[in-house]
Amino acid sequence: MTWIVFDYGSVLSLHQPESDADAMARAVGAEPEAFKRAYWEHRLEFDRAALTPAAYWSAVLGRPAAAAEVARLVAMDIASWAYPDEGTVAILGELLDAGDDVALLSNAPVCIADGLDELPWVRSIARRFYSGRMGLVKPDREIFDELARELETHPSEIVFIDDRAENVKGAEEAGMTGIHFTGAPALRESLRSVRLAAQEP
Repeated sequence: MTWIVFDYGSVLSLHQPESDADAMARAVGAEPEAFKRAYWEHRLEFDRAALTPAAYWSAVLGRPAAAAEVARLVAMDIASWAYPDEGTVAILGELLDAGDDVALLSNAPVCIADGLDELPWVRSIARRFYSGRMGLVKPDREIFDELARELETHPSEIVFIDDRAENVKGAEEAGMTGIHFTGAPALRESLRSVRLAAQEP
């Protein structure tokens, strides 16, 4: 096992709180439930860098978003994903302290990636890959192939951790070992099992 690769949202961080999403909607005079539906409906194209921040937030709002609104929504969006999952961050720290090779692969647009990179538990990971910078998204096979190329290793030497089953399946189809994240205690046990399996003759 050469590389352990974490997803970010809902793995290293907690899931975006409903209260934060509601606050984003209220900040721009939008109806919260419609705002949250549109937020996810257009998100993958934003993650892929097929939409600019202005185009994305305009699609979410169903009207042209002013520059000041875009800036405010980007800042609030980053903040809404900045709550660490303390259990997973502790595991990350243990892996780094032990000298394990650790990387990050997250679906995130460039403006969000720039903000996440400022978080201390993210900065601790030297190799960070974001969909917006790659022009590729999970669960598509291409992003996993590119990850292996960038890490200069065979896919079989990568363990990929994600909370979304479809992303784990995509990694496994690319030849990686996938771990479906359901919480830090289960992750710790899964990593222990993977290590033991790797040691078997």
